[in-house]
Amino acid sequence: MSRLTNKEALDLIQNSSLLDLGILASKKKLELHPKKVTTFVVDRNINYTNICWVDCKFCAFYRKEKDNDAYILTYEQIDQKIDELLEIGGTQILFQGGVHPKLKIEFYEDLVEHIHKKYPTITIHGFSAIEIDYIAKISKISYIQVLQRLKEKGLASIPGAGAEILNDDVRDIIAPKKLDTKDWLKVHEEAHNLGIKSTATMMFGTVETDEQIISHWEKIRELQDKTGGFRAYIMWSFQSAYTKLANEIPNISAQSGNRYLRLLAVARLYLDNFKNIQSSWVTQGSYIGQLALKFGANDLGSTMMEENVVSAAGVTNSMNQEQMIELIKNIGENPAKRDTAYNILERFY
Repeated sequence: MSRLTNKEALDLIQNSSLLDLGILASKKKLELHPKKVTTFVVDRNINYTNICWVDCKFCAFYRKEKDNDAYILTYEQIDQKIDELLEIGGTQILFQGGVHPKLKIEFYEDLVEHIHKKYPTITIHGFSAIEIDYIAKISKISYIQVLQRLKEKGLASIPGAGAEILNDDVRDIIAPKKLDTKDWLKVHEEAHNLGIKSTATMMFGTVETDEQIISHWEKIRELQDKTGGFRAYIMWSFQSAYTKLANEIPNISAQSGNRYLRLLAVARLYLDNFKNIQSSWVTQGSYIGQLALKFGANDLGSTMMEENVVSAAGVTNSMNQEQMIELIKNIGENPAKRDTAYNILERFY
């Protein structure tokens, strides 16, 4: 079967019925996951700092150094969060922060080493491309050196955050200080070449066109062809509350469940070299999150013991392991707990 072209993807987004897209995406998903296993990971999102100089207009989380509620977590605070995660059977921390203007590579090396040595069973899935990019700049070293040094201290994989839409016309509007498309892709390629796996993400619903969304998919599909280093694709919609972007562009509206499921289904068809696609229940809510499993997603992502960035924009959805298991069973699929590398740790069927 030939690959979906950009023109075909555009036609599906704009003209196919939602029901037809669900049928097509479910068929494709079943080819990749014939045993109908839907996975999730028990982890905690630890934002080690909220101090950031990048000023993304779509972000309500970041603070400036002098703000009263700006912080950098202490080792003791981080340890407490990991201890609480271990108590509920967690296996991973999603470790990200704002892009602090003064912290150099040595700070990150010490931090990763501390966590890895004290908690050897916890996988450190951390530092987005924008963090890697800035650490390299302020430390006057290359991407490869940053990644290699952090890997040696215990970094296991990196998240796909900061991709938003991989189109510089869009990025220049919503995050003009953030690294460009070429550099985001370069960070991930360098990581893959060092044996550091990553995820690919997309945030839609700001100023992008359908064509720019498809171009984003094309770029990550091409890199996946080259390296095979992406473990999963994760997509979510822009959350506008308390953000500069919503004030600057008042006609930006919340994205519907229909729009989310439509794009998710076409992503499953287009990204034929991605085995895993996550449902974004954190932004969509548990019911659309569940429905996403009928539109191509095979993974519910994280139980998300802690989430600070999306909640700062006024969206608070939560689920625990038992709720995830029930939600998966309710649609006739087989729930399983996984680790960061998508290895099954425990089956619930």
